[in-house]
Amino acid sequence: MMNQCAHCNQLCIWLGATMLFPAVSNAPLPHPEIPESAKLDYEEARKVFRDSPRSSAALLRLVIQKLCKALGQKGDNLNADIGELVKAGLPVQVQRSLDIVRVVGNNQVHPGTLDVRDDPTIATSLFELSNVIVEDRISRPKQIEELYLKLPEKSRKAIEERDKTTTKTP
Repeated sequence: MMNQCAHCNQLCIWLGATMLFPAVSNAPLPHPEIPESAKLDYEEARKVFRDSPRSSAALLRLVIQKLCKALGQKGDNLNADIGELVKAGLPVQVQRSLDIVRVVGNNQVHPGTLDVRDDPTIATSLFELSNVIVEDRISRPKQIEELYLKLPEKSRKAIEERDKTTTKTP
């Protein structure tokens, strides 16, 4: 059946109760601050999610590889990139998020391993974890820096002086 959407006036094609066109996805939208280098792959993962959660998982692995590169890593070896981020103080929750997406995404192209076709909710979680990574590593630091720069210059200088003389302990 074909009809016109009352909201956007676009053509819709239905097969029974399933909308075939335009393609819809119930996968989470990308974080607004996801780097452009990763956004297209994230959107592609959303587009194929309904028909192939396995493909979505593999694409999301590519998304986090691009996120690691955006975070200053080489981008050649995802496991090594995550390791370098851990050495630089990456919080455990973010490290685990990266590793979950990395391992599950890898497993989708290897037979006999965890397969998201058996549990599509795992693929949905991978979208959410990708957004957690963007929030923690990109969005939150940016928000804090913007607020910090609004402090009076005299206060920022005093903070910098304080931190020069303070011995940091782990």
